[in-house]
Amino acid sequence: MTDFEKLYRARRERLCAYLRAHGITAAVFTDNEDQRDVSVRYLTGHPSDAVLVLVADGKAMLSPWDENLAAERAHADEIIPYTKFQRSATIAVQELLKAYGGTAGARVALPPATTYIQYEKYRAALPGWQAECKEDSVHAELARQRAVKDEYEIACTRKACAITDGMTDTILAGVQSGTFRTETDVALYIERELRAQGCERTSFDTLAAGPARSFAIHAFPGYTSGGWGTDGISLLDYGVCFEGYASDCTITVARGRLSARQEELLDLVQKAADECLPLYRPGVPVRRASEKAEEIFAAAGRSMPHSLGHGTGLEIHEAPFISMRAEESTVFRAGNIVTLEPGLYDTELGGARLENDVLITENGNELLTRSRILRF
Repeated sequence: MTDFEKLYRARRERLCAYLRAHGITAAVFTDNEDQRDVSVRYLTGHPSDAVLVLVADGKAMLSPWDENLAAERAHADEIIPYTKFQRSATIAVQELLKAYGGTAGARVALPPATTYIQYEKYRAALPGWQAECKEDSVHAELARQRAVKDEYEIACTRKACAITDGMTDTILAGVQSGTFRTETDVALYIERELRAQGCERTSFDTLAAGPARSFAIHAFPGYTSGGWGTDGISLLDYGVCFEGYASDCTITVARGRLSARQEELLDLVQKAADECLPLYRPGVPVRRASEKAEEIFAAAGRSMPHSLGHGTGLEIHEAPFISMRAEESTVFRAGNIVTLEPGLYDTELGGARLENDVLITENGNELLTRSRILRF
């Protein structure tokens, strides 16, 4: 058994333990144009477009659209091409469960995002099975499990963050030398370089906003031919995916003579980043960090219009979510990889955000990226 086979089997076994404990015979995961779900990749290594049926005894049956890609990357007990099932998720699930068997009334958990029409199709196709579509069941449990990264996930994220840091250094040097003058210069460099470094894609659409557009939390469009790194405050929010795992960082570049109010904006964001980081520790409720940021900004008569952070992984936004809406019971856990991204935005002054990726360790935390506020 290869290392990857052991990795994916161990992940599936953790989830199968939940199935057995809750009397659920099988769970269905679908990743297609109608319903994207990285769970298929997390449990098998197959990157996209497939139906996965996982049964409580540990058996994993995968039906991929691209059988050639699956032969190269997928790890499952059975791999049956989607074309064998008329390229229908309903038929694929029906036939895979029929082949598996199961007692009368056996429970099968469907994805919570399943539409009512699709749910009725599953029910008609699965006589003798009790089809369930619940919000807090198998799929939610997998999201909770994915929030704590294993060694492979941490290694992939470290690599993504290291590549990101190297690119950031090049961008900042290019701004100083005049190589990068526009938002487009920066964004297209990122697109080209990440592939040269062996990454799959950007984690999300790059947001390069020069002084004329940095007032927006997420500038629209993501980048233009306008100046970047010119006099005033510029933002760059971007990340890369290495083996599916995302980095996410934001740097702020301040150039030229700033007003006292712009300097205050930058200082407040830096202060929030510095004082919230120590609260990113195992066992600490995630709300504490959000409360600290709110306290710092409120004292200056300002407020942050977005949450303080979120988990990253195969998705750019995943659990845990660091916000004032978080439950008191939601605490940082060793193995979480989360962002810390205080930010303030002003239509007159521009915006400032400082975002880094943070690994929660057994004894505290580790910064995985080196984003900063730069003054030229």
